[in-house]
Amino acid sequence: MRTVKTTWVVLGMAVVALVLAGVVSFYASSSPDGLNRVAEDKGFSSTEKDHAAGDGPLAGYETKDVGNARASKAIAGITGTLVVLVLAGGLTFVVRRRQNAPA
Repeated sequence: MRTVKTTWVVLGMAVVALVLAGVVSFYASSSPDGLNRVAEDKGFSSTEKDHAAGDGPLAGYETKDVGNARASKAIAGITGTLVVLVLAGGLTFVVRRRQNAPA
């Protein structure tokens, strides 16, 4: 039986996540989700206030100053995915080093 290194599995999963973020993000529903939908259904969406980071470079699932809507969403999706992967990988690295440290 042939085994696959964990590194290749992790890299494969990262590539799939990045491709999905870059391609599928454009086709995501524009309908309100989560708390936005509940706020509309319960009638308190009018109390919504602008977020402090509402004018940030990736606000609204789009990339600021990119004219092409498809590219704007793809860049935002890829950037968000990379941030999550780097944070999760860094946290995993730190936790694994602590567990393997000599007592």
